[in-house]
Amino acid sequence: MFRKMRRSDRLMAEIDTAVLLDNVQYGVLSTVGKDSNPNGVPISFVYMNNAIYLHCATEGEKLDNIITNNRVCFTVVDAVEVLPAAFSTKYKSAVVFGEAAVVENPEEKRSALTGFIKKYSPEFYEAGLQYIDNAFEKTKVLKIVVRNMTGKARS
Repeated sequence: MFRKMRRSDRLMAEIDTAVLLDNVQYGVLSTVGKDSNPNGVPISFVYMNNAIYLHCATEGEKLDNIITNNRVCFTVVDAVEVLPAAFSTKYKSAVVFGEAAVVENPEEKRSALTGFIKKYSPEFYEAGLQYIDNAFEKTKVLKIVVRNMTGKARS
């Protein structure tokens, strides 16, 4: 179902790909709407338990697209360095394919939101927990169950 990477010499080990997903700040969520138009959205995320968690409002295009077709692609790029004289670029990237769904379990939702605080605002952890309590009902959490994940790097 998933193609083999053409440049297998640049294939990252699965553990290195997971580390990249743990540390990179933003990714792009790609979905397809009911009109078959693609949509790519830059978004913050957390990678936990072999899944990618996103947060969003309780309505919007991401949710509409996922309800129509839950198959998604999520990509990240980091450690980019343009090499002008070599007409090339150094980078690390990951491409993830999976199915996305709204997290309905309150404990899993809270755990994912806490993951955002730990990743993006660790110095404000206690205030972040209060923020989660205040925004809990106004926030949706999406979970991408990873079906295929590849990392690629040029150093």
